[in-house]
Amino acid sequence: MSDATQTDERIKDISRLRKTLIRPELGGIVGTIAVFTFFLLFAFDSGMFNAQGVMNWTVVSAQFVIIAVGACLLMISGEFDLSVGSMIGFAGMMIAIFGVTLDWPMWSAILITFAICIAFGALNGYIVVRTGLPSFIVTLATLFILRGFTIFIPQTLERKTIIGGIREAAEGDWLAPVFGSKIFGGLFQWLGDMGVIGTFTRGNRTGEPVVDGIPMLIIWALLLVAFGHILLTRTRFGNWIFASGGDADAARNSGVPVNKVKILMFMFTAFCATVFATCQVMEFGSAGADRGLLKEFEAIIAVVIGGALLTGGYGSVIGAALGALIFGVVQQGLFFAGVESSLFRVFLGVILLFAVILNTYIRRIITGER
Repeated sequence: MSDATQTDERIKDISRLRKTLIRPELGGIVGTIAVFTFFLLFAFDSGMFNAQGVMNWTVVSAQFVIIAVGACLLMISGEFDLSVGSMIGFAGMMIAIFGVTLDWPMWSAILITFAICIAFGALNGYIVVRTGLPSFIVTLATLFILRGFTIFIPQTLERKTIIGGIREAAEGDWLAPVFGSKIFGGLFQWLGDMGVIGTFTRGNRTGEPVVDGIPMLIIWALLLVAFGHILLTRTRFGNWIFASGGDADAARNSGVPVNKVKILMFMFTAFCATVFATCQVMEFGSAGADRGLLKEFEAIIAVVIGGALLTGGYGSVIGAALGALIFGVVQQGLFFAGVESSLFRVFLGVILLFAVILNTYIRRIITGER
């Protein structure tokens, strides 16, 4: 396979403008600029861009980013995973069952949950590559299986579908802070003392900064974006991912272990979903059977906005991250702008339709179709 720095042989000799248009990140960049411009004009005075407002939409965006990275690499390899949302709910519930109901050490609850969820990801991939069934169907089945377990297990053991006490069970644990703590608290306290960011003026938190640190959720999002981008653009395995999604048969004939690549991508998607779930339960201190609803579709939409083709073989982790950023900014920005929050779903539908049309045009440029 050619190096990532060389020109893709599938891209014909085209104009400079068209070369710019086929950059995967273009849609995400344009969308990000448009969204920020809109809210700077219509929600600037609402507090959206003060320290607390920025942290609010950054946290929401980071949630989308974590699952979008996994979905992006999987889609580039030519597959989909519709079980991501159910995986989030299932993983959170397993952590609660192991750590609270069964009173296991929280570190062991987290690690065992990761192992179980990654095993489900591997099973999804194995079924897809061995049977040749569309990943859409296989993971749709897994979606219902995991959601069913997420409801059945806590009802059987606890007679309820929401389990609390996770934060208390995690006190003193060595692994839980990796997902549920905040860093740079001293820096934000200093910024508050210097008057750079706001501080509380009432109650027992007087003098404390309104933002007391960066949640590990955001750190995980940044780490996964960096990892995914380097893997995709700087390694041989990244070339294999593109080849597996672009033309699996040709890739096999060239010695690419297509089946292995696809299975590993399903496992990585499950890993990302479990990271999301672990950060979520550590933040809220509880697990609910309804967590993660529709997240699989939001992840796919973020990836499509970021420039990935639904047919596989083309995309960008940076573009997917920008698509997730657009989600977070719009979801929070509608509140700050005083717009009815239900219109967020309308936005999702419109932006998805626009992105698919744009990506179809890009695919035709790349393949030379008319």
